[in-house]
Amino acid sequence: MQLYDISLPISPKTLIYPLNPRVSLRWVKTPHSWLTKTTLGTHTGTHVDVARHVFKNGWGVDAIRPKVLIGPCRVLDLTRNRKAIFTKDLLRHRIKTGERILVKTTNSKRGFSRFYRNYVYLDGDAAAYMAKKKIALFGIDYLSVKQYGSSDNRPHTELLKQGIPIFEGLDLSKVSSGTYIFVGLPLKLVGRDGAPTRVVLIR
Repeated sequence: MQLYDISLPISPKTLIYPLNPRVSLRWVKTPHSWLTKTTLGTHTGTHVDVARHVFKNGWGVDAIRPKVLIGPCRVLDLTRNRKAIFTKDLLRHRIKTGERILVKTTNSKRGFSRFYRNYVYLDGDAAAYMAKKKIALFGIDYLSVKQYGSSDNRPHTELLKQGIPIFEGLDLSKVSSGTYIFVGLPLKLVGRDGAPTRVVLIR
């Protein structure tokens, strides 16, 4: 059995999407122990997006069914795509209803040491296609699923309105395409728009 930790480490040096809260970790001394006062945004590092992120009355991260968060998944190799993931790219992989789909792009090769505005994103039509397929979840190897600065929010809305959580900030640099067991457990923040998540793949 091989286990791949595809989560980003969280520290004050963690790459943050522009305008999101930065990470602050401060030691707190109690009479008998040390604790850490932690300040960060819900979309820090590897995290999950849920409907409350884009819909005022959308479901929160605590509403995700646990059975969605653990189970078989497929990593698709889309490293040939230089701009975006389009419907035609997904059609070649014959996505099925109920699948957990992660996409590996050139984002993984560039890494998370600095922010790249021209990261590979999910096209809105491609998001609509997967929503129609009723996949279980979707994951991408950068801090957002949508194009930087774009007004097209369908990469979020098409999936989230169908109850499909989106995992962002996945580090797939050491993962090849194929089938794995996905385990992604976000903090159970009641009614919130997302949460940092530890994600591992098992093969």
